[in-house]
Amino acid sequence: MIRIQPSGAACGASLYGVDLSQPLDADTVAQIRVAWLAYSVVAFPDQAMSIEDLERFTLAIGPRGEDPFIAPIPGHAHVVEIKREPDEQAPLFAEGWHSDWSFLPTPPAGTALYGSIIPPVGGDTLFANQYAAWDALPTAMKSHLQNAMGIHSARRGYAPNGTYGEKDRARGRSMAIRYSDTAMKTRLHPIARVHPETGRTALFVSPGYTIGIEGMPDDEATDVLNELYAHQAREAFVYRHVWQAGMLLLWDNRCLVHRATGGYEGHRRLLHRITISERAPVASAQLTH
Repeated sequence: MIRIQPSGAACGASLYGVDLSQPLDADTVAQIRVAWLAYSVVAFPDQAMSIEDLERFTLAIGPRGEDPFIAPIPGHAHVVEIKREPDEQAPLFAEGWHSDWSFLPTPPAGTALYGSIIPPVGGDTLFANQYAAWDALPTAMKSHLQNAMGIHSARRGYAPNGTYGEKDRARGRSMAIRYSDTAMKTRLHPIARVHPETGRTALFVSPGYTIGIEGMPDDEATDVLNELYAHQAREAFVYRHVWQAGMLLLWDNRCLVHRATGGYEGHRRLLHRITISERAPVASAQLTH
């Protein structure tokens, strides 16, 4: 029986009583998905997982997603390394708030990240609950944004002149980032996004990937978005996740934004990541708290 320990913050829980190095039966997978949808980000401590275990587990949660600007590891077409070497001088990866790959036509449902090498200090990941962020907006702002479409693009990060573009490569970043002119493309998504599985409305913008609002002058859109960015990361909405080696983290990109933090200079950090695409909702299951 799976046991849940809620974080006590606006989102997040740890799950115990399941061995992810073994194939899971349908009921266990259903219970995990229920917890994931309820808490938005769930941690599985003390998991001794191989890359193949990670691949098997994520396929049970949902179909493979894509990672358009990070090259996969050899022999595993959907696994990428999130890594930093002890002496690395490039800016910290993913330090700004974002929802993974929100600029895609169908943004990913989830992300699974496994802690292969975790430094003894620093490296926490922050998550902000965007259901709560939407709910807490003033009524007038909700009305203003109810039918608005955000303009999403990867250009700030992955265009040749972006954060991870030509200048970044010259700094000797260890991650296999592949910048491209395709990052200039844009895609529209509702700012008030209805989660396809829970039916709840979440605020769906981020400073990482939202560059404007459809039909709104740039100066006005910038003011609105800056207000939303400050709002969505309020302390009341944030869960700080502390990593351990051998921990798997599974989060829901449809109702969270997240960001990396540093503080582990002089230490190597290595995590393995798989992006998870959408699938049809599954039947609910009961969990023991």
